[in-house]
Amino acid sequence: MRTVTASARYLLALGWRLSPGRLLTSVGLLAAGYLAAPVAAVLLAAFTEAALGGRGGAALTLSVGIGLVLVLDLTMAHFAHLSYYELAQLQQLAISREIADAVNGSPGVEAHDNPRFGETLTQLADRIFQVRAAMEAVLLLGGSLLQGLLTAVVLAGVDPWLALLPLAAVPAVLAGSRAQRIADAARAGSASELQLARHLVEAGTTAATAKEIRLFGARQAVTERHGAAWRGVTDRQLGGELRGALVRAAGQVWFAAAYGAAILIVLRRAARGEAGVGELVLTLTLAVQVGGQVAAALGQLGRLQSAGRIIELLAELRSLVPAKEAAGHAAPPPALREGIRLEHVSFAYPGSDRKILDDVSLFLPADSSTALVGENGAGKSTLVKLLCGLYRPTAGRILVDGTDLADLDPEQWQERLATLFQDFARVELTLRESVGIGRLEALDDDAALRTALSDARAEALEAKVPGGLDGLIGRGYGDGQEFSGGQWQSLGLARTVLRSDPLLLVLDEPAAALDASAEHSLFERFAAAASSGSATTLFVSHRFSTVRLADRIVVLDGGRVAEVGSHQELMDRQGLYQEMFDLQAGAYTA
Repeated sequence: MRTVTASARYLLALGWRLSPGRLLTSVGLLAAGYLAAPVAAVLLAAFTEAALGGRGGAALTLSVGIGLVLVLDLTMAHFAHLSYYELAQLQQLAISREIADAVNGSPGVEAHDNPRFGETLTQLADRIFQVRAAMEAVLLLGGSLLQGLLTAVVLAGVDPWLALLPLAAVPAVLAGSRAQRIADAARAGSASELQLARHLVEAGTTAATAKEIRLFGARQAVTERHGAAWRGVTDRQLGGELRGALVRAAGQVWFAAAYGAAILIVLRRAARGEAGVGELVLTLTLAVQVGGQVAAALGQLGRLQSAGRIIELLAELRSLVPAKEAAGHAAPPPALREGIRLEHVSFAYPGSDRKILDDVSLFLPADSSTALVGENGAGKSTLVKLLCGLYRPTAGRILVDGTDLADLDPEQWQERLATLFQDFARVELTLRESVGIGRLEALDDDAALRTALSDARAEALEAKVPGGLDGLIGRGYGDGQEFSGGQWQSLGLARTVLRSDPLLLVLDEPAAALDASAEHSLFERFAAAASSGSATTLFVSHRFSTVRLADRIVVLDGGRVAEVGSHQELMDRQGLYQEMFDLQAGAYTA
């Protein structure tokens, strides 16, 4: 019951913060409606006695009163629904924003490497639409408690023992709460299998992966794997629902026994002549109401307990986001004078002792270009993410013109970066938005957007999109213009060059979707931009024909700096760089 109480407090406090007027209106209308039913039962008992006693005038007056009370009940419930539905919509929006803030509240991406983080997000996505029903459940449950209290008072007037009938619902309520916890535990236990099932559906229905699945003849295997994962989800959840149903049934059997005992008490009083027909009608009517209240309360408790799980998941999501370290407030320099220096930098992912980078020290001078090379898994992309402030070093420090990167305001630093990653984002919005998010203040600047497209050699893409800059691209949620991998990366490059005054330009494996000629040209332009301004360029690539053009080349091996120098210096050294270069060159000359 603590979960129910906590979620009720949370939802009421949130409702008060968002719209106190709507909350008070809902409470008032529901209170009036719920009090109407016991009052109608009392009037019905009086009407029965009046009718049997031949008091026609009183019976007529009471019948009118009963009608008015019943109309009040229906009317108040209707208008209350309109009020609390709007309030619940505001709450769902607020909680959605809170989830978004928890996911995006940090400039880093450490949480996204935690599998539990993804599982928690999956469960929240499944439950977020239950918030609206949960607010309704809070108010209706409160109304049921108020109605039960008045019913107990009225029943006590007939026979003190009958006042215990509403209390007999407590075991049924507790059993319902326990049943909901069993079902919730089953859902939580199937979260990873549910993620797998959804991933396999996406893999089988997304153009980028569906073609490989078909060409490799894996359709049947993927379908069977999805079926097995989905059966695991349904078996676990169905088992939880069945166990919960048994617990819930036990509570309802107890209440049914108490309900029968109440009816028996009244019948015995009537047989002894201690109760009139009116009291008998009153008791039977209120007993039926109590039965309905209990059934409704069990359903409302289930919804409220499910909402409590949302609150728990939201708290868990926040706990999985690394605590915000004391962020710096210093502004980045307007231009790089010296450069960026890494001093004994090491990094290991949260929860792991394996160092991806180990005691890395190197210098990226201003007005120069640096190429970063190494085998897969050498730590190249991790080093890039450290420079971008997406991770913080677990040891050592990064200096920007002598200032520790940890002392700089992270958002201001990231505003001075221009990046293009190997796993670039396919932003499937309008063409304007897909490019414009590179610099939001240029979102409505058509000239700046077209210049960026031209600099990225992607100006022809605008003509392909129906609606031009304001046309939809991609088919993630609509019938937009689709592009090839290289064209999507050109849009990513357009976002990059839209940043007009970066301090650090980063190209991380752009060869993923660019041909050798396009990559070579791209690097030349970035290198020229670095040498002509107060910035530095970092280029990560496996193509040594492009790498050799850099002012300096850094070779990573096993998370450590193995070699540093120009192309010729490293070739003369006849070390790891020369070995990798000759291996690739031999593939072209063989």
